[in-house]
Amino acid sequence: MSTSLRARSRMLLVGWSLALATAARAQQVADNPNLADLSIEELMQVRVDSVYGASKHEQKVTQAPSSVTIVTADQIRRFGYRTLADVLRGVRGFYVSDDRNYQYVGVRGFLRPGDYNSRILVTIDGHRMNDSIYDGAYAGREGVVDLELVERVEVIRGPSSSLYGSSAFFGVINIITKRGAQFDGIEMAGEGGSFDTRRGRATYGARYANGFEWLASASRYASDGASHLYFPEFDQRGSDEPRAANDGVANRLDDEDADSVFTKLSYGSWSLAAFFNDRNKQVPTASFDTIFNDPREQTRDRRSYVELSYDRRIGETIELQARAFYDDYLYSGAYPYDLAEQGAPPDPAMYRDSAIGKWFGTEWQLSAQLGSRHALQVGGEYRDNRREYQDAYYDLEPRVYDLQDVRSSDTLGLYAQDEVRLNDKLVLTAGLRFDRYSDNFGSTLNPRMGLIYSPSPTATLKALYGQAFRAPNAYERFYNAEQFNQPALNPETIKTYELVYEQYLGHRYRVGVAAYYYDVNELITQTQTALGDPYFANLDEVRANGIELEAESRFDSGARLAVSYTLQKARDDVSGLQLSSSPHHLAKLHLSVPTYREVLASLEVQYNGSSRTIRAGRADGFVTANLTLLGERLVRGLDLSLGLYNLFDARYVYPGSGDNVQDVIEQNGRTLQGKLTYRF
Repeated sequence: MSTSLRARSRMLLVGWSLALATAARAQQVADNPNLADLSIEELMQVRVDSVYGASKHEQKVTQAPSSVTIVTADQIRRFGYRTLADVLRGVRGFYVSDDRNYQYVGVRGFLRPGDYNSRILVTIDGHRMNDSIYDGAYAGREGVVDLELVERVEVIRGPSSSLYGSSAFFGVINIITKRGAQFDGIEMAGEGGSFDTRRGRATYGARYANGFEWLASASRYASDGASHLYFPEFDQRGSDEPRAANDGVANRLDDEDADSVFTKLSYGSWSLAAFFNDRNKQVPTASFDTIFNDPREQTRDRRSYVELSYDRRIGETIELQARAFYDDYLYSGAYPYDLAEQGAPPDPAMYRDSAIGKWFGTEWQLSAQLGSRHALQVGGEYRDNRREYQDAYYDLEPRVYDLQDVRSSDTLGLYAQDEVRLNDKLVLTAGLRFDRYSDNFGSTLNPRMGLIYSPSPTATLKALYGQAFRAPNAYERFYNAEQFNQPALNPETIKTYELVYEQYLGHRYRVGVAAYYYDVNELITQTQTALGDPYFANLDEVRANGIELEAESRFDSGARLAVSYTLQKARDDVSGLQLSSSPHHLAKLHLSVPTYREVLASLEVQYNGSSRTIRAGRADGFVTANLTLLGERLVRGLDLSLGLYNLFDARYVYPGSGDNVQDVIEQNGRTLQGKLTYRF
């Protein structure tokens, strides 16, 4: 551990101690420290969150056949989360990497920078958000609703292909949006902060006397980003990189802007939802061997959908759910290259690639309560990928195409799940899904089982097993010309075994532990021929195990405290090496305390252990802290939030991907952001 990291760790330890003392002081009258003195009634006053995405129906997290974390709207406000990536950074067993273009989500030791989070499924109110080209689940500003519109984020760990099909590999992130009645009028918000960051949002929500409910929201985000970014790999004073220039400094090349629109209408059993997001990002890292310090390198991601859904109870024991949807995805990238021979005058040219995905489909589900001991679900899903388009070309006259590929495909999934109450303390959940693809890899069958034992009303032990798959996506199958000379890709598969124990102590305390083992086979990996031509192949196998510990307290004063620790080990079974971007240790602390005039002060501290890079180097471990002050209803209808991110200005890096010459990429120092929200 470096000297600076030790110093920051000592500072943080002192800060944690003071924070814990403050929380204890706030509760010394309200709380009885002796749990043995609590009455049976107090022990039974257990507040247990509910989750929908674990089984596609509402249930207590203690009864879900998965290890589940719920991040509520209250937590999002308290800790000043700005994106889904911020939310997941704070969740037990999750971590995030950033290559200054996209943010990549790691879970249980597995993260591959550059794979666009294709092994995690993200849904909004159950609507699948992974696109049809890269199978990407985007966690930044490029594809998720504004967090102010989110009621809760359900983090569901483990394989879930038995319900969701492809991509529900390591877990499912289900985002539940708010309803119009929760706004009950107009809400306006304005933000500003470091790097000339500014954002505005307008939201309207209402429920009318006839039962019609409407939510509509639009936002605009823009940021200049870091004005000067230093990359030693491009410093010609000490680097032999042919593209090195400008002393390794990228000047004003970190801009980002995004527009987002979301609306949801409901009346009776019917609901209509629509989403649109368009994000542009400059890329300062000179990825893919482009010209360094060139402002023209940028990417654009546009994501939209419209969905009509129907949810109706039939009698007392049957519920019918159905949805029909149309989705659209657009990616475009601009990459400047110098086509000149070495020593010749510069010959700049723009290389552009793009992807367009358009698909529609339907999903239905029938849930039935069969007596007092069986809860049965059967359902089906059909997706027609009407357009899967990719191209890549030099923007010359005439254009020189490396790729122009147009395809279509479809998939059908059928699933069933049965929850059987064997006795008052034991529940067995068994699920199975069949998926058929029109492509040449055919069909797949994936089961899940969970045995849930509740020795008392406040304790739960879960024994879980699941299988999942990820079908090779259109990018992996068709982007590289060499791919057509190679064997056809097979789906990746995973088997996971897990034990989870949760204990609630009264209505204030919760502790939990989870231990897991997973085995991944036929992992799709980019490689190249002897001549350097890239392609994808089923090359790797991964085995991993880990343990996760968590404790949480909710005090009557409004204070909240949560701590977690994760020990994880993930290795490539072929080489025996630790996976890149896979820290052994993760530790997190969340403390939120009411202060003067009910202003909430919230501290988030995170430790990421060191990890291996793809070039066999090391990315040092680091500690970061974020501090948020939240004043709600300071005056009528007005809220104020002030966030200090990377409070102690820690210098830290994330491993780069194969697209970067940088082995590690430095992240931002301390930043400030303020937000005003007014309701009328």
